Amino acid sequence: MKLNTRVNIEVRRTIPHKQLRTIGAFCFVDYFGPTDQTDAMVVAAHPHTGLQTVTWLFEGEVEHRDSIGSIQTIKPGQLNLMTAGRGISHSEISRKTDGNLHGIQLWVALDDSSRKTDPEFEHIEQSEIVETDSMKARVFMGSMLGVESKAKIFSDLVAAEIDLEPGEHEIALNPEFEYGLLLIDGDAFVSAETLNQADLMYFPKGDASMQITANSKAKVVLIGGVPFEERLVMWWNFIARSHQEIQNMREMWNDEHHRMTGDDNFGVFKDDIGGWIPAPDMPNLELKSRGQLG
Repeated sequence: MKLNTRVNIEVRRTIPHKQLRTIGAFCFVDYFGPTDQTDAMVVAAHPHTGLQTVTWLFEGEVEHRDSIGSIQTIKPGQLNLMTAGRGISHSEISRKTDGNLHGIQLWVALDDSSRKTDPEFEHIEQSEIVETDSMKARVFMGSMLGVESKAKIFSDLVAAEIDLEPGEHEIALNPEFEYGLLLIDGDAFVSAETLNQADLMYFPKGDASMQITANSKAKVVLIGGVPFEERLVMWWNFIARSHQEIQNMREMWNDEHHRMTGDDNFGVFKDDIGGWIPAPDMPNLELKSRGQLG
């Protein structure tokens, strides 16, 4: 049985876009919600290759299941990290709570030496926290402000949720990193430029600090990393290096033999959703590899 995605929630994709493909190894940032949790997210089995998926919630609960046997519900302040490597399939379904569903999902591109690694799944209950009188940072990937996440990474990068009290704040940065800043809640600006909710503000490498002014209590997510130099072919849920690789992945996932046996890179599993999402038709042109700036 085939089943399409049902997502009753607004999803805003901030990268990739025509002017900017990656920030560090982050190649995909989806911001979703807030919306009523009931039936907000029902995503049937679908595949991934060549990347890590990073799920981080501000509100709500989402259950993850995958083809290596993982079953894990994530709650706010926890991290679900799936390393697809050479191939994995998974599903996601929001679970009923009294509040909203609100969060982000990030994709991290794996470099050529790591992209065919065996698939893995990691759940981290408690992120690393740095707290001052006016700021609280939860570092859920990489290292920042003297703390380091336990999450497995394959390149130098960072991701953190930062709560700010009203006032001016200086956040130390790694000058070798480029960064993206996403406003989740509140009213804030950087260098006289207003942050708009769900818009990702980009900062090229070179700065040792960032000045943020919060006019109210505010929440932001900061991502960054060493610029990703490799050229990528991204199509649907796959990351590869050539059109032919993508075509092979698509054919493997859509093959009916796979649906019966799981005897390929993606495997099979059972969940409460049932069915699977077939890969769409390939475009009538050759997919080209793209670098950081398109």
